Amino acid sequence: MCAQLNMCGGITGPTGATGLTGITGPTGATGPTGVTGSTGDTGPTGTSLTTNSMYASNTSGSTVLVVLGGTAVTLPNNQSLDGFTVSGGNTVFTVPVSGRYFITYQINTNASLLAGTRVINNGTPIAGSILSPALSTSTYNVSLITTLAAGNQISLQIFGLIATAILLGGGSVGAALTIIRLE
Repeated sequence: MCAQLNMCGGITGPTGATGLTGITGPTGATGPTGVTGSTGDTGPTGTSLTTNSMYASNTSGSTVLVVLGGTAVTLPNNQSLDGFTVSGGNTVFTVPVSGRYFITYQINTNASLLAGTRVINNGTPIAGSILSPALSTSTYNVSLITTLAAGNQISLQIFGLIATAILLGGGSVGAALTIIRLE
């Protein structure tokens, strides 16, 4: 009877080998989503660099009487000056803030010319803005990045010959100048 009830106080025998691991049971149901945490503080507003930019064009088909030393192109249409100011003749644009600027321009004439084009800063051509084609053309396009100072006076010019340049008109872009502050 002692052997059947294991109550006689004998010595316990050694533990047997561990059995095989059983198969993994099915994954339980996903629990409910927790409560959303509170929204953090709004960070400071960043600096917008392109708040100083401008665009102006000539879509009226103006005639430009070009002289050797250069003639400024009038840009009276579609002006969006965002900080820039413009002269009464719509030829000179004043830079509001010092910085690095992206400048691009285009001039489109109704006949090919052997003229050059450039952007002038306070009376001096900006390096990289000068386009002097070897063959007559009616389309001029230039883009560049340069440093400008507050108060600089910028204009777009045709130069290099004595001629009459007739810009495209009727809503087409005869000339356009875009200046965007990068930093």
